[in-house]
Amino acid sequence: MDTPDLSAFVQVADTGSFSTAAERLHVTQSAISRRIATLERELHTRLFDRVGRSVTLTEAGQTLLPRARRILGEIEDSRVLLRNLSGAVSGRLLLGTSHHIGLHRLPAVLRAFSERHPEVALDLQFLDSETAHELLLHAHLELGVVTLAPDGVPPLASRMIWNDPLVFAVAAEHPLAGTTSPSLAELGEHRAVLPGAGTYTGRIVTAMFDAAGVRLDATMSTNYLETIRMMAGIGLGWTVLPATMIDERLLQITPWDAPPMTRQLGWVRHPERTPSNAVRAFLEVLEAHGDDH
Repeated sequence: MDTPDLSAFVQVADTGSFSTAAERLHVTQSAISRRIATLERELHTRLFDRVGRSVTLTEAGQTLLPRARRILGEIEDSRVLLRNLSGAVSGRLLLGTSHHIGLHRLPAVLRAFSERHPEVALDLQFLDSETAHELLLHAHLELGVVTLAPDGVPPLASRMIWNDPLVFAVAAEHPLAGTTSPSLAELGEHRAVLPGAGTYTGRIVTAMFDAAGVRLDATMSTNYLETIRMMAGIGLGWTVLPATMIDERLLQITPWDAPPMTRQLGWVRHPERTPSNAVRAFLEVLEAHGDDH
């Protein structure tokens, strides 16, 4: 089994699409089809069922998938180990981050890292933090700088770099603007514009209201905090945002019965994946820009 064939197999399995797999591997769709066909001939079994546009793993494909991941992971680890022996900080660094962190936290880090290590090619992917954790689990990213999962995601390793307090806010013309210390129950009587319930930030907010026994009227939600700030700023509802995002369009309010809310931003990586010299160097720069410095 050749590495390119196994890579094509894993990408098709992960994406459920020959065309998307081709885009990820920067080859043509026909090349992906040839690689899968070669692998199926070599193994004397069909790996995918193709029904219309749907592509699903056969039983044989499901059996091969974890072994293919392990083989590719060991090959990549071997490459990194050998590359690290030179001591050079170079090559490509595949980094996943959220739009918010990329806009508000990372610019100074990226500038300092690029100035210190110009030989490293940064491949920056903007993702939801939840998606980044999933990609790290399957070794599709080397490193994530994201909102950390409140309860962690085993076996991923993580470390907080920035504490990010969350606050309630409304537009100046909102009915709640005249009450700087409403109750959670009063907030529940008004429409909210919040991060998606499936996001780590959304879960923090939802857990608070669930604990208070208050039903949320969160009919509008999005994963993009900049969009939430805009919608709250024009009066479409109250919201919860990082304190650093409160601007002249919003008025901070503090419910008297709400415990302090915060989320943690930091790095995440798979402990079984050997860190390259570029990853180690990036973490050094990142730590230097954290709250402890």
